[in-house]
Amino acid sequence: MIRATRLTRRFGELTAVDHLDLEVARGEIFGLVGPDGAGKTTTLRLLCGLLDATEGQAWVAGHDVAREPDAVKDQIGYMAQRFGLYGDLTVDENMNFYADLFGLLKAEREPLIQRLLRMTRMEPFRKRQAANLSGGMKQKLALMCTLLHHPQILFLDEPTNGVDPVSRRDFWAILYQLVRDGLTVFVTTAYLDEAERCNRVGFMNQGRMIRCESPQALKHTLEEACYEIVTADQSAARALLQHEPGVLAVEPYGAKLHLFLSPGGSTPEALQSALASHGNTVTTFRKIVPSLEDVFIGLIRKADKDAA
Repeated sequence: MIRATRLTRRFGELTAVDHLDLEVARGEIFGLVGPDGAGKTTTLRLLCGLLDATEGQAWVAGHDVAREPDAVKDQIGYMAQRFGLYGDLTVDENMNFYADLFGLLKAEREPLIQRLLRMTRMEPFRKRQAANLSGGMKQKLALMCTLLHHPQILFLDEPTNGVDPVSRRDFWAILYQLVRDGLTVFVTTAYLDEAERCNRVGFMNQGRMIRCESPQALKHTLEEACYEIVTADQSAARALLQHEPGVLAVEPYGAKLHLFLSPGGSTPEALQSALASHGNTVTTFRKIVPSLEDVFIGLIRKADKDAA
């Protein structure tokens, strides 16, 4: 449903997206994750035809994005980060306004609107102005308006940013229902727990795709081993360990430290001895399966070191 080949976008001297290769299958939830400025939103806009590519090509729903932008836009729904509906209109009025824009006949729109309201549990709020909705409800309303013209692919740019945990869970339950009905979802997110919900995840950094796998595969493909460490003085331990040979990254994880250790560097025993020699008691030093957050941080640190 989505294919990009060496897709590139430059803004003057800045390369926002750098020779991106990507494929997304029908019925897949694909998550794009990266730090601020990694190129996630620019990638989304390129695929939607909202920006022209500097180099490379992209196809969405079988159409060339550069040559057939109108055909692409007929097949996609796009939800931007910022709420873009009309705050002085009610939920019903916003949905009917967008139904008019999409040219939906009266006989078609009413059952569709009813179904969307039931799916999102927004029926009790039909007469409420959009400006008076909570953050989660605003996102549900934006999603309903995006779905009115029956898109095949849904592009969502950090749709739950700033939304409470319960509303985030509800929003993802809706996405799963849409995928079961045959929709393809392409979502950017800053939440690693949300990335776990995707079929595949792409990690972006400085405009490049640095890894693209299923969440489970990502946790087992790093050559560095991940260790959980508990010490008497966490900050002192981190300051010491991050300068040891073979240590890729040492990051706080609550009251613990998570450490990535490259093969051929220091051993866990040597690191424990180094901490003990500086009077820092180690109560836990064990190998663990890294979380997706660990993998993401490890890959970013690795990419930064390679670039340096």
